[in-house]
Amino acid sequence: MTDALRSFLFVPANQPARIPKALASGADAVILDLEDTVPASEKIGARAEVRAALGLPRDVKLYVRINAIDTPHCYPDLIGTIGVGLDGVVAPKIESASHIHTIDWLLRQLELERGVTQPIDLIPIVETAAGMVQLDAIANASPRVRRLTFGAGDLTRDLGQILTGDEIAIVDARARMTLASRAAGREPPIDTVYLDVRNLDGIGQVARTARVLGFQGKLCIHPDQVAVVNAAFMPSPDEIARAERILAAFAKSEAKGIASIEVDGGFVDYPIVTQAQRILALAKRGKRQ
Repeated sequence: MTDALRSFLFVPANQPARIPKALASGADAVILDLEDTVPASEKIGARAEVRAALGLPRDVKLYVRINAIDTPHCYPDLIGTIGVGLDGVVAPKIESASHIHTIDWLLRQLELERGVTQPIDLIPIVETAAGMVQLDAIANASPRVRRLTFGAGDLTRDLGQILTGDEIAIVDARARMTLASRAAGREPPIDTVYLDVRNLDGIGQVARTARVLGFQGKLCIHPDQVAVVNAAFMPSPDEIARAERILAAFAKSEAKGIASIEVDGGFVDYPIVTQAQRILALAKRGKRQ
């Protein structure tokens, strides 16, 4: 978890003036979007803006969201953007392992052709019923798939659900994402976008809920969401203090041959100690931001 990416900020690739601002937003990763926020008439020019952005100074990861594999835009998106400096590809509407295999193969050819020595990450967005049914296969389809995410808007539309403020419609999807990620040995998943960009209290609440459910971060669609999301995926001062007490007390008891103790009225054994170590590692990472 020390390499957790808390915030992924989308920015339309056809709006180059917004790209430097996104890179300076404090997000852990920026996604240059070629899909939903870019009209068909501007996709060619947007690919050129992605290539130009690869050379911009930055200290965040840079991804590109391509168009879905069943569209005429997917192949030229990959051909037109893959190069040195790109950290990953976000692939929408993934519905099967074969979708991953196809993109994976093409990425490998482009890496070899263009001198990309660090394998490019591939983040599938699962946002249909068909994709959710194939979630395990998608998670295991390629080592490039280090983390999963899902699109709540498209998924709820596909299922005929209503996405309300309490997000009850996507409780099952979140549970499936964390379960499939863990079973496949992947990193914790990335949570879906929150559409009410002015409701920072709302995104803070759903981000904290996502962290409780085992997510490592969240997709953002506005720079104002970034700081709130980053904070939500960091342990609180109380969590940090308790983790420190647990580790200190357990170290003393373990030295005496005792591996189960009580701290603050709660039972502590090795699984609890491991969780405390993760909390402190995440807190340490946050201080380096």
